[in-house]
Amino acid sequence: MTTREVEHEITVQAPAAAVYSLIAEVRNWPRIFPPTIYVDHAPQGQHEELIRIWATANGEAKAWTSRRTLDPEALRITFRQEVSAPPVASMGGAWVIEPVSADSSRIRLLHDYRAVDDDPESLEWIDRAVDRNSRSELAALQQNVELAYASEDLTFSFEDTVQIAGSAKDVFDFIDQAGLWSERLPHVATVRLQEDTPGLQELEMDTRAKDGSVHTTKSYRVTFPHHKIAYKQTTLPALMTLHTGYWTFAENEAGVAASSQHTVTINTANIAAVLGPDATVADAKEYVRAALSTNSRATLGHAKDHAEQRVAR
Repeated sequence: MTTREVEHEITVQAPAAAVYSLIAEVRNWPRIFPPTIYVDHAPQGQHEELIRIWATANGEAKAWTSRRTLDPEALRITFRQEVSAPPVASMGGAWVIEPVSADSSRIRLLHDYRAVDDDPESLEWIDRAVDRNSRSELAALQQNVELAYASEDLTFSFEDTVQIAGSAKDVFDFIDQAGLWSERLPHVATVRLQEDTPGLQELEMDTRAKDGSVHTTKSYRVTFPHHKIAYKQTTLPALMTLHTGYWTFAENEAGVAASSQHTVTINTANIAAVLGPDATVADAKEYVRAALSTNSRATLGHAKDHAEQRVAR
C-alpha cells in the first residue's frame, strides 16, 4: 500500500486562537473555503465530531464523511475520512496552528492518503486535487481571517419565507426539479441541471434582472428530501464575491413554511462600475438583497401555486 504524506502552509496576519476558532466551526467552511459546498456535522463527544462534506475536486463535486478531533489547547484539529469518495481509498490529516507573533500565525495543513487499488493514475489525480484544494483553502483562509479584522463588514445574511397550503414534498420537488425552471419561472431564460450522483446537483442558468439584463450563474446544490436544499454559487454576479444559501421546507398546521436563505459578501471592487461612482457598500447590499429577494420570492410564489394546485386536484 502506497501512502502519500504532504504538507502545505501559509502565514496569516491574525492571532492563532482566532484562526483555530474559524477552522473549528465547520458551518463557516462554505463561506471561507472555495471548494466547499456544504457541511453537516454531528457532535460525538466533547472534542469529537462527525462531519459530512460536499466539495468540488478538480471540477467534480464529491462528498465524504470525516471524523474530527478538536484540541483547542494545542491549536490542532485532526481529521480522518470515514467514508471516502473514489478514487480515494483513505485520507486523513491535521490542521496545526502555530503562533508567529501576537498578531500573526502559521497554518500547516497535513494530509496522508491512499488510492483505490494503489492505482498510479488515481494517486496522481488525488495529488492534484489535494494540492489544488489545499492551496485554495489556505489562501481563502488567509484572506477571510484577515478580512475579519477589517473595519467594514461586507458579509450579510437574510431570509424570505412563504406559507403554503400544501405538502413539503410538493414544494421540495418544485425547487429540486430546477431543470424545469425555464418553463416554470419567467425570470429564468435557460437552465442546465446535471445530477450524476443522487442528491448532488450542478446547476447553471441564465436569469433576467428587472432591467432586462441577463446574468449567468452556476451553483452546486446538495438536496435533503424533503426538508432542505443547500447551495453555493461558483459563478457569481459582479457585485458578489460569495453567495451561499439554502431552501428549507418546514411542515406546520397550515401546510408548509418554505424559506429561502442567502449569505452574501459584497465585491467592493465592482460597486462603482455597477451602481455608479457615488454608490456605497450600503447601496450595494440593498441592491443585492432586493435582486436576490425578488427572485427568491418569485420562485417561492410559483412553488406555492404548484403545490396548492396539486392539493386542489
